[in-house]
Amino acid sequence: MDMLATDVDEFGLEELAGRLEAPDVAADERWSQIARQAVAELFGGPAERAFAVEYWNGVVEPGGATNHGSFGLILNRPGALRRMFLPPTELGIGDAFISGDFDVVGDLERAASLRVLSRDRLRSPRRIARLLRLLRRLPADGDRSVTQNGFRPSWRLLGRRHARVRDAEAIRFHYDVSNDFYALWLDEQRVYSCAYFATDHDDLDRAQTAKLEYICRKLRLQPGERLLDIGCGWGGLIRHAVRHHGVEAVGITLSPSQAEFARARIADDGLSDRCTIEVRDYRDIQADAPFDKVVSVGMFEHVGRRQLPGYFRAAYRLTRPGGIFLNHGIVSLGGARERSLADWLTAMVWRPGRFIHRYVFPDSELVPLAHVVSCSEAAGWETRDIESLREHYASTLRHWVRRLEASEDSAVAAVGRTTFRIWRLNMGVSAHAFSTGAIGVVQMLLSRPNTDGSCALPRTRADLYHEAL
Repeated sequence: MDMLATDVDEFGLEELAGRLEAPDVAADERWSQIARQAVAELFGGPAERAFAVEYWNGVVEPGGATNHGSFGLILNRPGALRRMFLPPTELGIGDAFISGDFDVVGDLERAASLRVLSRDRLRSPRRIARLLRLLRRLPADGDRSVTQNGFRPSWRLLGRRHARVRDAEAIRFHYDVSNDFYALWLDEQRVYSCAYFATDHDDLDRAQTAKLEYICRKLRLQPGERLLDIGCGWGGLIRHAVRHHGVEAVGITLSPSQAEFARARIADDGLSDRCTIEVRDYRDIQADAPFDKVVSVGMFEHVGRRQLPGYFRAAYRLTRPGGIFLNHGIVSLGGARERSLADWLTAMVWRPGRFIHRYVFPDSELVPLAHVVSCSEAAGWETRDIESLREHYASTLRHWVRRLEASEDSAVAAVGRTTFRIWRLNMGVSAHAFSTGAIGVVQMLLSRPNTDGSCALPRTRADLYHEAL
């Protein structure tokens, strides 16, 4: 044995084995230099950038004079940039983030502006060519599919898009993640839609209560009226309407998890005699008598462009003559604007919407407001009022992101790190989209005219602006 050990040392095999196991320092340094060049092509040099960049080997490039420290970019692997930008698609960057190839510390909403910055810099064919050469020299780093991290991406939904069964699966994919998870960052009433901030100092609970009250006032709810909530979520609106405005309410959802929670809350509040939750598709409601008022908050994004005429016809059928329908939802602002050839080419490469369809809202569609109004009026509705709450939704999302980030450990324990990162990324990017006017959210107040064409709504909005509860 001693002789064998001596022979091994003489041949230097132990030293050779150590070298094989040690990292290739020269290769790592080369990748670091390439990555720094690629970052400069994408976002400008360190003096130009308003953010810091930290590389996997500990090298840090501080931002320039305009850097206020709002966020920093961390590249966790030599191949991170290759995973993010080869090819440069929305889904590729999203996959790289949720797989941990890169991180963002600080303000994720501000970090979302990097897409715009890189897009503007890559209008030069020469710069694109230089960047591609650099990215190809970085290591591929293997496959880190998010499915390997315990997350189930949106399955290939079976059947025709927006068929009843498929819509139900898509809704459950998003809303049945975990009631405990949503409780970490939503308000106490579990309202999952744009809040209404009367002042910048309102907290989330106050702003969501103000939104519920604002909707009830817009509907001009009266005691004894019957209210239908299409897509009632966890039941916050109908419980508020019954408790504070004396109506009888029915809420429908496609999520059994939401329905279970809402029914428990209704029972705890002692409202079961006036408040009902059903797991039902809006197309399948057969009311014995039309409702006095109908409302839908944050649901029609799931309906689909081709189904919007039928959606508004269904709401019209379910509302009595002289009744009111309030439709609150997200609309596409960019989709209505003229686009240049460069914009079309960018969209073809970037393929917007792929990330959200795969990981967040399968089959969701945002359409321009003009198309929504056209569909509603074709169904017989008269448009009485439209109000944009775009800035309110940006503020809402900022509250949600901060609350989610503050509850990271609990969120990861409830749903896993991949789901946590998906929701953090989606909400941060969405806040940027609302704040910059890429998307908007509107409340449409629609009236079903009486047979003589009259409408019971007041002539002014004065009654809407009392102090919220």
